Amino acid sequence: MTSAEHARLMRANQANWDARTPVHVASRFYGLDADLDPERWFAAFEWEDLGELSGRDVLHLQCHLGTETLALARRGARAVGLDFSAASVTAARDLAAKSGLDVTYVQANVYDAVAALQGRRFDVVYTGKGALCYLPDLDRWADVVAGLLRPGGRLYVVEFHPLLNALGPTPAPGEGPELLLRHDYLGGSGPVHRDATYTYTDGPAVEGATDSYEWMHGVGEVVNALTDAGMSVRRLRESDELPWPRWPRMVRTDSGWWRLPEPRIPLLYGLLAVG
Repeated sequence: MTSAEHARLMRANQANWDARTPVHVASRFYGLDADLDPERWFAAFEWEDLGELSGRDVLHLQCHLGTETLALARRGARAVGLDFSAASVTAARDLAAKSGLDVTYVQANVYDAVAALQGRRFDVVYTGKGALCYLPDLDRWADVVAGLLRPGGRLYVVEFHPLLNALGPTPAPGEGPELLLRHDYLGGSGPVHRDATYTYTDGPAVEGATDSYEWMHGVGEVVNALTDAGMSVRRLRESDELPWPRWPRMVRTDSGWWRLPEPRIPLLYGLLAVG
């Protein structure tokens, strides 16, 4: 697939995320109308791996509504969020203002982040939980990240495990207790086209653009893209917990997140790399 075709599909995704945003803002899933607790989207191991953030310049790529960006700011970071959706960036700015937090948000495609941020460098780049699947070219992404980090800066990726992505985003109607593989675990076979009339949150149908495209990326592809860009992978974690119940039979853990009673499979991973 050509770079022009990649750009066309990413523009379709951008239009879809613009259309999704009002549904997400009003959803119970994000709970923006209640007492906002952005740290509930973080696993405990994330804070351990991220370390001290106070006084650090931290960039959150593909930030959507900026909930995690707020949590980074609450930890004392000079936080910047970047997203390609104008609607998402507007919602994120409103949310930050209501929270009384000083966060900068920039609208740009992640591949244009170096230019959009005018060459600014960061101590930490954070991304994940449903971000990488919307990027067709991880080698290009890794080069962008390397260009955003100060020497010795850290990238932290927290992503849904490619095994979870291979199982599909939502249970099929009438699905039994079996876990069914629906998509490739490994990338390279082209994008998966989804009808995003309804998103992963509660709420009404999306009004407007509903075409969405996702690319599967195995863990090896992520690691190799980063090392080829000159970065060093320092830690890789796999977790069997998710911040929401993907299957009805999931049980809540002491962390407040959810896991399958059986089988134990990786649903999330955390990767720390250093530039």
